[in-house]
Amino acid sequence: MTASTTPPFSPPFSPAFPPPSPPPSPLSDHGPQREAGATRITAPFVWLASRSPRRRELLTQLGVRHELLLAGPGEDDEALEALRQDESPNDYVARVTLAKLRVARERLQARGLTPAPILAADTTVAIGGRILGKPADADDARRILTLLSGRTHRVLTSVAIAVGATRVRQAINVSRVRFDRLDKADIDRYIATGEPFDKAGAYGIQGAAAAFVRRIEGSYSGIMGLPLYETRMLLRLDRESRIR
Repeated sequence: MTASTTPPFSPPFSPAFPPPSPPPSPLSDHGPQREAGATRITAPFVWLASRSPRRRELLTQLGVRHELLLAGPGEDDEALEALRQDESPNDYVARVTLAKLRVARERLQARGLTPAPILAADTTVAIGGRILGKPADADDARRILTLLSGRTHRVLTSVAIAVGATRVRQAINVSRVRFDRLDKADIDRYIATGEPFDKAGAYGIQGAAAAFVRRIEGSYSGIMGLPLYETRMLLRLDRESRIR
């Protein structure tokens, strides 16, 4: 069962998006495509403030057109992920996501890009109150994977959507993952694949580490980095608020 801070959604909503349309042509640098002579966006579109190829894949799976809204040469997104003393995993992932969203809004305005919803997300792994972020090197990856071995950990993913200058919606998905016991050879082989180094908790469930997972309670897509149920609900709420 997924433990999530997302509030219940009721009453039932109408379908979030219109029926699938033919695949759009490749996206340009000018934002959402529009029908000739029309002023409305013809399909869901967001600016994605994330470098993660997994989040792009999941948004595509959800049927949401998107373009990247990434940091320029003078910006340091990694600095936004710095831990604060005594910060809980839930507070951490929520704060980092909103910080990413804030700088993405500023980026959109500074670049004069077409206004559209902006989506940001952040994922972290935790055991108890201990946050296990991206490993700094192979030794750090070994330390993290040793901690995960034979234990259940939490994967927290926050997703937030900003529309305009003031409206923000956010949800957090919490899933639980149980790892098998890993010996040194298992860990060393996995580190040699290179997969751990850009991932919170030093693993990606969509890769070779899937073989370590004994049990999942929660959202597979949330563990990958973008919980599709929560993302769909946030987009639906935004769309319905604009229709009313």
